[in-house]
Parts: sequence; structure tokens; C-alpha cells
Amino acid sequence: MCGIVGYEEVKARSGIVVAVASDGDDDIAGWADHVLYVPPTPELLTPTLCAIPLQRLAYHIAVLRGCDVDQPRDLAKSVTVE
Repeated sequence: MCGIVGYEEVKARSGIVVAVASDGDDDIAGWADHVLYVPPTPELLTPTLCAIPLQRLAYHIAVLRGCDVDQPRDLAKSVTVE
């Protein structure tokens, strides 16, 4: 039920809902504006498989926003080696 509440909050703020679902999950299409389908996999591998389309989505959104994806801001703070 938590997913439905999150969906309703996004819709209340005029947001676009993008969901990641397994192939054959037709119910999600009624809730989300866009669905990224991944093949069914064992439950332990699902997070890894779902990360791939989400990373690609984030990359393309960053490019459309004009962000420099090759030189991210504040990268040095995140990967400082001591």
C-alpha cells in the first residue's frame, strides 16, 4: 500500500510517475505515466536489474537539463582518497 500513497503524493503535486516493473505486470500501467519493464528474475537480483534502466534514465534527464555528466559538481568531495 505504501507505493500507492507515494503515487498519489506525486500526482497531487502534478508530477510524472515513472515505474520499473517486471514484464507481464499489467496492473502498474494503470498507476504510472511511464513504465520501464525488466525481465523477471530471482528476487535477490531484482534490485541490480532495476538499477540499470534507472541509471540510464538519470543520465538522459541530466543531459536534457544541460548538466555536465562527465564532470559532476562536488565529485571530489564524494570520492576523496586519503
